[in-house]
Amino acid sequence: MAEGIVIGIESTAHTFSFGWVDQEGAPQPSHSAFFRPEKGGIHPREAADHHVEHTSSLISSLLDSGVDPKEVSAIAFSQGPGLGPCLRIGASVARALSQQWNVPLVGVNHCVAHIEIGRQVCGVDDPVLLYVSGGNTQVIARMAGRYRVLGETLDIGIGNMLDKFARERGMTFPGGPKIEQRSAAHASANPDCSLDGLELPYAVQGMDLAFSGILTAALQYVKTGSSLNAVCWSLQEHSFAACVEVAERALAHTGKSELLLGGGVACNDRLRMMCETMASERGATSHVPDRMYCVDNGTMIATLGRLQLSNTGATPFEKSSIRQDLRTDETPISWD
Repeated sequence: MAEGIVIGIESTAHTFSFGWVDQEGAPQPSHSAFFRPEKGGIHPREAADHHVEHTSSLISSLLDSGVDPKEVSAIAFSQGPGLGPCLRIGASVARALSQQWNVPLVGVNHCVAHIEIGRQVCGVDDPVLLYVSGGNTQVIARMAGRYRVLGETLDIGIGNMLDKFARERGMTFPGGPKIEQRSAAHASANPDCSLDGLELPYAVQGMDLAFSGILTAALQYVKTGSSLNAVCWSLQEHSFAACVEVAERALAHTGKSELLLGGGVACNDRLRMMCETMASERGATSHVPDRMYCVDNGTMIATLGRLQLSNTGATPFEKSSIRQDLRTDETPISWD
């Protein structure tokens, strides 16, 4: 295993984060800066500029937290998937620190990092992962030395869908928490609330998912006079139920008994509750890490970087180019 501290740099989209794990592999708090556009969605170049502006302060915060460069054994970074300009900033900073501190470089798969930090902090062994974030929605399980994608979105990620709905209704980014608040307000005011006629398209297509139809239908309900809070509630119920259904199918298909949530949308209390109910009813368990490890963070990159360094080795500089389209199942898994 790695003998020293491993630094992790996350820069796939709106979050620029430096985290680390200690000599024993224990995760430590990340130091992060979040790009929040004043209007519209995330513009990759603007987000990359944000990352550049915060590089110096984040490195200073990391060092001030007790990290000694002499004790660092590797610099890990998100190699993909993600927004190209953002990924390039993280990779460039990682290469610079690797050379300056004379330590190995480790490029890691962002999606796999969500799995490994969840496995570590939740103490699960061989879970099915329900990965729900802005750019991704996947159901994943480990088989034959890879994390296999058993089902995924065919169009947009669930987090992206929620953000698009919120943006169209004048809510600031990120939109998911605002939709959750309005949904909870509707449920509180209507304890026996049903769909109230707000039926939305079915998002499940076999083991895959599709959210663009739900988005269009939900926006149309608001435009025709339906209560925004009620539509938010229905939007959550439909989209989350679809994710939970596919996750349950994956548990049944693989015979596994642990469900692990990851990604920013896993911060949502309603989704957590629905997963717990489903898992309990089928004799399984549902797990979700602390919110700081659900959202993108440098510590999860460091966690996977440490595993890779000890099992498959460092990443040569000539192979450290970013991969915007890196797939979850492209990374070989050689550790337990």
